[in-house]
Amino acid sequence: MRPLTRLIVAAVAAAAITASAIPGAQAITGGERDGARHPNVAMLLFYGEEPGGLPQRFRCSGTLISPTVILTAGHCTDGTVGKTLVFFDSVIAEEAPSELPRAADDIEDPATETFPGSALGFTGAESGGKGRTAYFGTAFTHPGYSNFTDRNDWNDVGVIVLSGPEPGITPATLAPVNYLSTFAQPALNKTLITFVGYGTEVRKPTSGPQKPQPFSYPLVRRVTDANGQKLTDQIVQVNGNPSNVIGGGGTCFGDSGGPGFLNGFQVTVTSYGFTDNCRYIDGHQRVDIPVVHDWIAGFTAR
Repeated sequence: MRPLTRLIVAAVAAAAITASAIPGAQAITGGERDGARHPNVAMLLFYGEEPGGLPQRFRCSGTLISPTVILTAGHCTDGTVGKTLVFFDSVIAEEAPSELPRAADDIEDPATETFPGSALGFTGAESGGKGRTAYFGTAFTHPGYSNFTDRNDWNDVGVIVLSGPEPGITPATLAPVNYLSTFAQPALNKTLITFVGYGTEVRKPTSGPQKPQPFSYPLVRRVTDANGQKLTDQIVQVNGNPSNVIGGGGTCFGDSGGPGFLNGFQVTVTSYGFTDNCRYIDGHQRVDIPVVHDWIAGFTAR
């Protein structure tokens, strides 16, 4: 969940979200609100380690792939402090404040009016707030996750094993092994993958320089399509520019770990981007490869 050279991971610090909602604004870098189309896609809220300070709150996205297992990105599970809270609500907050839960020991500092962070993280006893139902679970990271240091073996995959009760939502279906390999170039350029997540919108501000930038509200589940650009043994890159005439846009901060669907199968989790305004190339970790498929099976077969 730390910025990398040329690569920007798509997790977002929940404490950094701003309140600049514009009614009818387009979602992510294109696309639209998801509504009830993908009820098995969830928002994840957790405390993660940060160098030189207390753990801070972060949010990611994930997908229910069995009654008790959420699939997400490795950088959304690596270094998690305490439990991860899971929300399946399509709309989390239209505007600030979101009133999302905080850990019991993450207490506001009256002098600075800020929350310095939590040493313990979530315990699983927190409520969802605003009438939301919060599920909670334990984070696990793929043992081969390289933290983006080995581009031949990203393995940017993690899972959240729910402590119960089961959400009662139909899980997504993982693609068969090497399914994406059948969509290599030249077919890849015309192959649309559907991406879902709780990431930030990208739009022009109402004042100042009119350069598109990420805004976090409204905080809702969104969906968009993007066509393939590059396929390797580990990742698929897509064209995330909303001006692209083939696709509809791309992913942004907070979409990390969210699914990519192709022909009804989940084929990826959102991993990284190349720009801070989310309007270029997006990178997605393949979940159809044996090294990932086999590891996930160890959780879903329980």
